[in-house]
Amino acid sequence: MSDLPASAELIRRFPGDFTWGVATSAYQIEGAAHEGGRADSIWDEFCRRSGTILDASSGDVACDHYHRYEQDLDLLRTLNVDAYRFSISWPRVQPDGSGAWNETGFDFYDRLLDAMHRRGIAAHATLYHWDLPLSLQSTGGWHARETCARFADYAAEVARRFGDRLASVATINEPWVVAILGHESGRFAPGLRDRKLAMQVSHHLLLGHGLALRALRAERPRLPAGIVLNLSPIHPATDSADDLAKARIDDGLLTRWYLDPLLFGRYPADVLDHLGADAPLASPEDLRLIAQPLDFIGVNYYTRGVAATVPPAPVPDRNVTEMGWEVFPAGLTELLLRLRADYPLPPVYVMENGAAYRDVLVGDRVEDAARVAYLAAHVRALADAIDGGVDVRGYFIWSLLDNFEWADGYTKRFGLVYVDYPTQRRILKDSALWYRQFLAARARSGQARAS
Repeated sequence: MSDLPASAELIRRFPGDFTWGVATSAYQIEGAAHEGGRADSIWDEFCRRSGTILDASSGDVACDHYHRYEQDLDLLRTLNVDAYRFSISWPRVQPDGSGAWNETGFDFYDRLLDAMHRRGIAAHATLYHWDLPLSLQSTGGWHARETCARFADYAAEVARRFGDRLASVATINEPWVVAILGHESGRFAPGLRDRKLAMQVSHHLLLGHGLALRALRAERPRLPAGIVLNLSPIHPATDSADDLAKARIDDGLLTRWYLDPLLFGRYPADVLDHLGADAPLASPEDLRLIAQPLDFIGVNYYTRGVAATVPPAPVPDRNVTEMGWEVFPAGLTELLLRLRADYPLPPVYVMENGAAYRDVLVGDRVEDAARVAYLAAHVRALADAIDGGVDVRGYFIWSLLDNFEWADGYTKRFGLVYVDYPTQRRILKDSALWYRQFLAARARSGQARAS
């Protein structure tokens, strides 16, 4: 683990009011899938299909956070963090995605928020982290424009009930993943494979964001609101014209496709040309709704992308995580500096950053030195971006707990806290101890907690 002088030196590179936190999402940790009036989401149905989840598992129990949230928040508090990013399960609070609200579901989040407040932990909520009520999917899901209106209703109700206790609210997490992995490749729920449909879904996600933002502000004008995007720099594998052209389009589909409408009110022309007949239907009024001012943009960063028209030869001893993702911290600095240069950028929060490794519990200890190195390197890269003038306000590690990792089931562990799934025992990994030590260095360097 990092020594104390190194931690103190690094923490001093950040503003005293910088927010340090951890992140989770509802379907990945809550469990209690059939309790308290919660209805099925598209992920419940997707998990029941043969061959969709690597270990044939589901989020039915997950980390049982629904019943163990007090224990989990106690663990979180021992890490010295300021903030917790969590998501609200739409089918838990509104089982059909429209109509009646489920008071039992809202009661859970009411208790969760109170428990955070008692511990001095700021609550950063995400409204949509991929668990669409299954009943809405039966009427078209995000391909149906009506879902955007239902999402706005849901956003308004959450703001009405909880807005006075939230430090921020993000509308949608990673619309690229929802559109492309869920509707083009079919690897994620709802498991569809139609590029044209996927691109219309991407537009409706942005439109849903815009309608939700308007609804949130009508209820709680002072509640900071934004959106969270998964972004990476895209590097061509070679200097060939084909690889350079592919890198430009890959960047367009991942980054500019979402940031251009959000911040400029238009889709990138070269990507529209590339999509041709698969481009979505989008009216000027839609784009005006999408381009409302943002209080922040959340960035989820894990690795860079490499664009290759010919598959490159394998690189021996390449530094990769258990997901097969290259460890490339310099890409975080590059990405944030690029966003500042190319866009009228609002304040930024790094809402997810972390790594999966093959963690092994020996006694009561998990020695995850690779994760410690990954996190420390990315924190330094983030400090470099701030030194370069990017207005970054916070950093959240993915994730607090090992959890249900979507199509990979429980085979991949991202957590600072090891979860022994058969017993639900929680064990702080060495990375959790590193983060606790790192944040404790604030007091020694004269910084106050942000909360």
